[in-house]
Amino acid sequence: MGNQKVWFVTGASKGFGFEITKAALEAGNKVVATVRSNPDKLTAELKNDNLLAVTMDVTNEDQVKSAVEIAMAKFGRLDVVVNNAGYGIIAAIEEASNEETKKQFDTNVFGVLNVVRAVVPYLRKQHSGHIINFSSLFGYGAIPVYALYGSTKFAIEGLSEGLAIELEPFGIKVTALAPGLFRTKFLEGGQYVTSAKTIPEYENTPVGQMKKTPEQLHGNQEGDPAKLAKVIVELSNEKNPPLHLPVGNDSLDAYRTNTAKTTAEIEKWAGKFSSTKATN
Repeated sequence: MGNQKVWFVTGASKGFGFEITKAALEAGNKVVATVRSNPDKLTAELKNDNLLAVTMDVTNEDQVKSAVEIAMAKFGRLDVVVNNAGYGIIAAIEEASNEETKKQFDTNVFGVLNVVRAVVPYLRKQHSGHIINFSSLFGYGAIPVYALYGSTKFAIEGLSEGLAIELEPFGIKVTALAPGLFRTKFLEGGQYVTSAKTIPEYENTPVGQMKKTPEQLHGNQEGDPAKLAKVIVELSNEKNPPLHLPVGNDSLDAYRTNTAKTTAEIEKWAGKFSSTKATN
């Protein structure tokens, strides 16, 4: 197949990662799908000769390097790298411990960096490739109890922007893809993490109210993850893909609302504290 690509997808055992792997295979591509455990289960579920399931934890740099080396040994190149692996902590910023916060960033930010550092040397050598980093609508504006998770997605937006500039001379494209709320297991009980510490004073504040949202939203999200997977397959075939891409009306609304709010605030105060120029 002339348009066949080799994909590298992290967090492929469920949710977006599973659907992306499935859609990429159905489109005739080869896929290296990484899972933290039991790769044989994914192989049995998808039953496709173009699938290579590999054990890999994004927080383990040696495992990441090994998985990329296995992918290159098997297929000889990488065309589309999807950094999907991640999880969310639901807690007020004050409630989350240093250890809990570090774990959140280790997976959602440093895990992405581990993959990027492992794949980019190969992409540079072949002078092509498309890195798709999963952001979120929470990366466009802070929301109580999701702020720590959202801050990792703010980081992904910034890292992707810098990476796109640095890799442009090598013909490598970068997209920060920000899904809205989709019907994955992300908000299902046991799939997200809550802080060990709870501060009672927050109960009757927006924090307390937002802590009730996972169970209320689960199963009622607007987005279909299988349709998002097809969007990503289409995106992978674009000659000039976007750097920032909100997917879903709620994500687009979050971007527009927060951009307008930030612009209005900055313009309101612009010039009022401008007397900072050094005098000779």
